[in-house]
Amino acid sequence: MTRTDDMPTAWDERTQLTTFLDYARDTVRVKCEGLSDPDARKAPLPGSPLMTPSGLVSHLRWVEYYWFQVVFLGEEDEGPWTDEDPDREMRVAVDFPLAQLLGEYAEQAERYRKSVAGHDLDTRAQRVTRDGRHVDLRWILLHLIEETARHNGHLDIVRELIDGTTGS
Repeated sequence: MTRTDDMPTAWDERTQLTTFLDYARDTVRVKCEGLSDPDARKAPLPGSPLMTPSGLVSHLRWVEYYWFQVVFLGEEDEGPWTDEDPDREMRVAVDFPLAQLLGEYAEQAERYRKSVAGHDLDTRAQRVTRDGRHVDLRWILLHLIEETARHNGHLDIVRELIDGTTGS
């Protein structure tokens, strides 16, 4: 499969930000191509038992949910995490087929893509962050680019350790 190009179709700030986020999202999918469900559930780093390809995909899906739906739009937080298990989205991911996790991530990304298009980048989030700050949509997009790119690096490592696949 091909990946979205990281070169934007226009040079305005919104197009650049959304293009890079889409590129990072597509990179997640590309890094998971060809993985079997059993391999997607493997955690090859001894000190990181939650660092599975499935867990990383689930985490990224739920991170976007949190920043777009909970913080930006102000909806109630119905994520899988709890105070007792703040990383639950990574833990429960191994109970689902990788294709389902990737499909949900892609469907959600499409909804957020449309939602973002309807808001100015300077629009402030409905909720404050955990430290009491009011971020804007621009910051959320930048944060999600950073978060997704960082976890793509983790996917690089775990994929190579699982089956030797590198690159992409």
